[in-house]
Amino acid sequence: MAERTLTTKDILQKEFKTSMRGYNPAEVDEYLDDVIRDYESYNKELTQLKAENERLLSKVDELTKQASLSKPTYSSAQPNNTVTNFDILKRLSNLERHVFGSKLDETEENL
Repeated sequence: MAERTLTTKDILQKEFKTSMRGYNPAEVDEYLDDVIRDYESYNKELTQLKAENERLLSKVDELTKQASLSKPTYSSAQPNNTVTNFDILKRLSNLERHVFGSKLDETEENL
């Protein structure tokens, strides 16, 4: 960032030489007062934005640390998911036998 060479005090105390056809000193002073107000508001906003930037950077660091500490390990926590079609059919058969088993036995006895 470029360093500023003027301060509000420098602007306020600036003296302009007058000449025969020079600027109106009251008008110049009024304009410099406006410049000072803008410069002060700019400095205030810059200070606030720097403080907010620091706060947000520290929050990002904090959240990054929390995320790295609470990151679960998926490789050892999850079971092996290599289920074959045979395993699925076997489970389905067991479920059918459990749910419909008594009804199937009754129909076989009636035949």
